[in-house]
Amino acid sequence: MTLELSLAVCDYDRTRAIFDGRAPIEGCDITAVALEPEEAFHRAFKFQEFDVTEISMSSYLMTLARGEAHYIAIPAFVSRLFRHSSIYIRTDRGIKTPADLKGKSIGLPEYQMTANVWVRGMLEEEYSVKPRDIKWRRGGLEEPGREERARIKLPAEIDLQAVPADRSISDMLEKGEIDGLISARAPRCFLRGAPNVGRLFADYPAVEEAYFKKTKLFPIMHAIGIRRSLVEKYPWVAVSVYKAFVRAKALCMHELGQIGHLATTLPWPVHEYDRARKIMGEDFWPYGAHENKHPLETLARYSHQQGLSVRQVPLDEMFAKPTYELTKI
Repeated sequence: MTLELSLAVCDYDRTRAIFDGRAPIEGCDITAVALEPEEAFHRAFKFQEFDVTEISMSSYLMTLARGEAHYIAIPAFVSRLFRHSSIYIRTDRGIKTPADLKGKSIGLPEYQMTANVWVRGMLEEEYSVKPRDIKWRRGGLEEPGREERARIKLPAEIDLQAVPADRSISDMLEKGEIDGLISARAPRCFLRGAPNVGRLFADYPAVEEAYFKKTKLFPIMHAIGIRRSLVEKYPWVAVSVYKAFVRAKALCMHELGQIGHLATTLPWPVHEYDRARKIMGEDFWPYGAHENKHPLETLARYSHQQGLSVRQVPLDEMFAKPTYELTKI
């Protein structure tokens, strides 16, 4: 029997082989839909539309801690990103260092989104700026009306308020109604070069490289989730899906290293690939639970400390059990 599955994931270079068939999922016939992460998350956590889907690690840990997770994750981390680049500020508010964020009003699309969990954790541990030190203002980045995709109940000391229902935080930043914002996506006002809008860390690659060398953290943003009822009925599905994503990433990395014909539309991608391996290690984008023990446990700790997860989810509960130990020959 061939199992028919629906799949939603962004069309990254590391997932492309899933779409084009070079990395098939054993025993499954896949209907794959390429979606932006925000849409995949909304449809997964609100309506559970897909059998296999890209998921926010923050939303997943929150629902898993409460025993409400409709999906079980596999440790294929299709999105990772240092988030120093995600902090945008008004340059006319005297904000020169992270410490200057204390007492400021900072917008964000969702308090619980993974990027913001990592930023708050980094600000507290590296710069002694605690979540309670900032006035948080939640709203859609470019479109009014965005809400948290998973319910949250924060500590009383956290000042989180929704912006007016007809406003976006990008527009409010441009007009000086907030002092900054944190967003995975760059706000349009910044991309347009609006006056008095900039990044807190202008040379963010250098800051992020130093952060990695100090902490050995390459933040995990998204994993892949499989409908829990499917894994309970067909336990073999988790490993089949995981193996396909591992294969897709391996094909991507092989292509990145080919200098005779470039896989990406950049002049020096092979140089950057070699540089990343020199700084971060040969497998700088590892999949696997044990291979990512440090960033996974750090994210789980941040989620609990920030009042999002009701408990700190241990590593051995995060993923489908068979994916912790694949067959070795």
